[in-house]
Amino acid sequence: QVQLVVSGGGLVQAGGSLRLSCAASGSIVSIDVVGWYRQAPGKQREFVATITSGGGTDYAESLKGRFTISRDNAKNTVFLQMNSLKPEDTAVYYCKAERVRTPTDYIMNYWGKGTLVTVSS
Repeated sequence: QVQLVVSGGGLVQAGGSLRLSCAASGSIVSIDVVGWYRQAPGKQREFVATITSGGGTDYAESLKGRFTISRDNAKNTVFLQMNSLKPEDTAVYYCKAERVRTPTDYIMNYWGKGTLVTVSS
C-alpha cells in the first residue's frame, strides 16, 4: 500500500516563505514523477510543478522564480519551496505521484491529501 503524507502548510504573511513536503511510504519500488498542484477557493485545481526521478523539473509559468521543487530519492520525499508568497497563492496544495511501481502493482496516479496554505496581506 502506498501513502503520500503532505506537510508544511500554514499561515504566512505576504512576502514570506513556506516549504511543503510530500513523503511517500509503503512498498514502493519507484516513482517516476511527483507533482504539486493547488486548488484555490472556488477555482479548479491547477498545476504547480513536477519533478522526475531523474531530477527534471517543470513549473507553471507564473510561478517560475518563486517556487522550487526538489526531491530526496533516498527518502522518497519531494519538497516545494515557496518564496515571496502572495495572497493569491492561498490554496490547498496537493501532491501527486505518477507511475508508481510496487512489487505487485502499477499505479498511474496517486494523490495525497492536501495541505492548506494561507497567505495574508
